Amino acid sequence: MKVLLVNGSPKEKGCTFTALSEIKGVLENNGIETDFFHLGKAPVHGCIGCRACGELGKCVFDDDVCNSLADEMKKADGIILGSPVYYAGANGAFCAVLDRVFYSQSRSFEGKPGAAIVSCRRGGASSAFDRLNKYFTISSMPVVPSQYWNAVHGNTPEDVAQDKEGLQIMRTLGANMAWMLKSLQNNPTPKREPREWTNFIKR
Repeated sequence: MKVLLVNGSPKEKGCTFTALSEIKGVLENNGIETDFFHLGKAPVHGCIGCRACGELGKCVFDDDVCNSLADEMKKADGIILGSPVYYAGANGAFCAVLDRVFYSQSRSFEGKPGAAIVSCRRGGASSAFDRLNKYFTISSMPVVPSQYWNAVHGNTPEDVAQDKEGLQIMRTLGANMAWMLKSLQNNPTPKREPREWTNFIKR
């Protein structure tokens, strides 16, 4: 079994990476393989609503990290999304990519456990955390809990290393992810009904 740890920060080895690394250690101690995927600093596209992904099976924009991230997420058994907090929200570039990944591939993620973690200097963690969790709940993905909201605090990796509660929350999350993956191994999530679409405009 493998968990993909997605670092949605432009900084490859910053605070978000520090938090994800704490989770990585617990997962590997539980016999779960891990891979990192870093968003990077290159420009990314936002979704333009063209719906070409329905025919192509991938996003029409193939010149940024979107499709390669989607491929790695499809290969993983569990997914953890990590982001810094910017203006009480997740990194905008990360959300632009995730909008496209989940719009084009969400059926591929059904039944896979997902978790979000955020890193902030001081405030805005809960709203950023909520934003990321919505990707899972709209995609029929079980959301993995911890002992508190999944956040670490600090302005540098060294600060985060001093956030004892935050790091414990990460370790608890890692243990819960390992437990859920093993629990689902012989007891997969239910198949869903054919999708019903209801628009709220009456004609």
